[in-house]
Amino acid sequence: MHMNEPVLTTEHYDVVVVGAGQAGLAAGQFLARRGRRVVILERAESVGAAWRERWTSLVLFTPRRYSALPGLAFPGDPEGYPTRDEVIAYLERYAETFALPVEPNSEVRRLTSDDGRFLLELDGRTIAADQVVVATGPFQAPHVPSVAERLAPDVAQMHSTGYREPGDLPVGTVLVVGGGNSGFQIAKELSATRTVVLSVGSRQTPLPQRILGRDLFWWLTKTRLLDTTVESRLGSRLRHRDTLIGSSPRQLRRRYGVELKPRVVDASGRTVRFADGSELGVDAVVWATGYRPDYGWIDLPVLDADGQVRHRRGVTDVPGLYFLGLTWQHTRGSALIGWVADDADFVAGQIEALEERRQRTEARGERTPAGSQQRERV
Repeated sequence: MHMNEPVLTTEHYDVVVVGAGQAGLAAGQFLARRGRRVVILERAESVGAAWRERWTSLVLFTPRRYSALPGLAFPGDPEGYPTRDEVIAYLERYAETFALPVEPNSEVRRLTSDDGRFLLELDGRTIAADQVVVATGPFQAPHVPSVAERLAPDVAQMHSTGYREPGDLPVGTVLVVGGGNSGFQIAKELSATRTVVLSVGSRQTPLPQRILGRDLFWWLTKTRLLDTTVESRLGSRLRHRDTLIGSSPRQLRRRYGVELKPRVVDASGRTVRFADGSELGVDAVVWATGYRPDYGWIDLPVLDADGQVRHRRGVTDVPGLYFLGLTWQHTRGSALIGWVADDADFVAGQIEALEERRQRTEARGERTPAGSQQRERV
């Protein structure tokens, strides 16, 4: 075979799902239930790869009652909070219970379309599909600010995806950068054995884990605040706010002895400078600074100038191409394990509707190549 010779396409599916996290598994279950011939491609060795990249002591802020996928309850005390390892075990069990067709070690290098079908290029093979669901979630490319490059080589640095436990870091002063739930939880854990400073660059809205004896998510469910859509006036405001659940700056200072600093603006050697002009000598830095989208492998017109997906509730302008598990895809719960089912069911319904329209069109003797139809109103 010559270098530029295309790999022969030997596999064809009704639907290919890219990603075997909670979103991909939920989509696979809904599609299999509808009788679609589907495969779930996962770049890692097993399901739930994003969870395996989180720190060992992570505990969800959603109780087990609200941490399940459709069709299978989360085991254990429904009012208790599952650990990272419990979530991983649950996702493995979910895939086994419904015999979902997950193919591990199958990273999609390129997604394009040709002659009315989608083509997914993997190492050594190409898979064809009538429709595709991208369920790679919001945690894709870890983001580390460029200021990190100005720190001395002997300062231990890692993104929160690389942090597992306090023993990963040297004894001394640790700076945790990032004021989200991850930054606060990691700072709490490290404070037991390290001098910890947390840099917070944005305003957060602290919410208690429990209110009047009930979990926060009980209240959010009863008041239907989790059903607030991104297109509503309230949703458009909430999507741009960082929400802390079960943590607060005051608690961090008083209970854990963690000093808070504003945004990091510069660094030199072993010294970090903050927006208020203060400085700190550090032995280690944990960058809990979030992620950036990584869709360079998608060779189709679905991204805007900032690399963000153009969609409405996961439905793109390319007929047959969908996204699932995005933050605020439709509601606040879209990226949460216990609520992703709503979007997964919706996307599965869109897939079914498009297939039915194509079948009616073919029955009339017409041809509808991929990309030629208008997106259905959602």
